[in-house]
Amino acid sequence: MNIKDVIKTVAQMEADGVIERYAIGGAVGATFYLEPVATLDIDIFVTFKSDQDSIFVDPRPVYDYLKSRGCSVDGEYLIISGWPVQFLPPNTPLVEEALAQSVDLDVDGLPARVFTPEHLAAVALQTGRAKDKARLLQFVEAGVIDMKRFNVIVERFSLSEAWDKFKSVFLDGDAL
Repeated sequence: MNIKDVIKTVAQMEADGVIERYAIGGAVGATFYLEPVATLDIDIFVTFKSDQDSIFVDPRPVYDYLKSRGCSVDGEYLIISGWPVQFLPPNTPLVEEALAQSVDLDVDGLPARVFTPEHLAAVALQTGRAKDKARLLQFVEAGVIDMKRFNVIVERFSLSEAWDKFKSVFLDGDAL
């Protein structure tokens, strides 16, 4: 499994106009800033091309494009170079902003668009599952997030109460 092949494929989808924009999020996105963790799939957030006359997003062009290039489907995943990949629309205003403000990072000479660490941490806070709380703690302890920027995002998306609770449980109430 080679993540570079996934990145090349998704970048080509963008260049070919199948999707408008992409960024890697989730656990794989976090590995650009933190120690790698085991994960089953790659979450790629995309702005799908939409029909101007429809309010619905049709993911079929993504599936058709990839299947025509030898990729297979396994449940909700498209398998690209051995990686299960989920193509996800931005489902909250926070994720919309994370996609819009994603940054290009280097993967062995290949640019890969990834959520910022502050957005990854805020999404983890918003999602709130145990594994997301663990990831948020990793971000804080590793010191890879700009806390001023993170706090602005937390306030903008009404996550202050969740952040205060997280700090009181996991950070002994530290006022970061």
